[in-house]
Amino acid sequence: MQDLKRPIVAEFVGTFALVFIGGATILNGYVASAAVPLIDIAIAQGVIMAVLVTATMRVSGHLNPAVTIGMAVAGRLRPSAALFYVVAQCAGAVVAALVLRALFPAATGAAGRLGGQWVASNVSTMHAIGLEAIATFFLVFAFFGTVVDPKGPKVGGFAIGLTIVADVLAIGPSTGASMNPARSFGPALVSGVFEGHFIYWIGPIIGGIVAALVYEWTFLRHGPADAAA
Repeated sequence: MQDLKRPIVAEFVGTFALVFIGGATILNGYVASAAVPLIDIAIAQGVIMAVLVTATMRVSGHLNPAVTIGMAVAGRLRPSAALFYVVAQCAGAVVAALVLRALFPAATGAAGRLGGQWVASNVSTMHAIGLEAIATFFLVFAFFGTVVDPKGPKVGGFAIGLTIVADVLAIGPSTGASMNPARSFGPALVSGVFEGHFIYWIGPIIGGIVAALVYEWTFLRHGPADAAA
């Protein structure tokens, strides 16, 4: 357990930051009774992820169950360690949602689902899953290319943050652009609204696993993978 202490703390703090910053940005629109521009939401989430991935990548830097599960399936993280990572991520998301509920007016939190996501009325369940899967594929592919790959460019979390900005702009109006099961789980649990919640687990996990395997087997698998703690 000792070797997991730092990664667990990093995963908790990083996911807390993502849910708090992303949620607060969305809820501010309800406070001001004016929709927050999509570009503002995209930049807020992209910037905080760029910063926190950079700050935590020395010990983990996942901040997303889709990344963690992809790493485990690719053989770069023990399944037991992956479980602890996901629990820490979900815990950070729940605590962030609790803080948002405490700091924003009750009506605001309820209207904005504490910054959670929901699918647009004209988007089917399968289309929503597909959109989340594709967007998460790009995110996890960027993670492997800039964090996992020893020959990748050393740009910290910058590329990951930019990927999130692009993904939010692309699918935000359709699904809310979660790309992160924990990001959706925290607000859903605290608000009590689980409408379509399974979409934000199925889509990102599928996309994350496919991206991890594609990158692993195409660019990295020249011999046995080095398993992480």
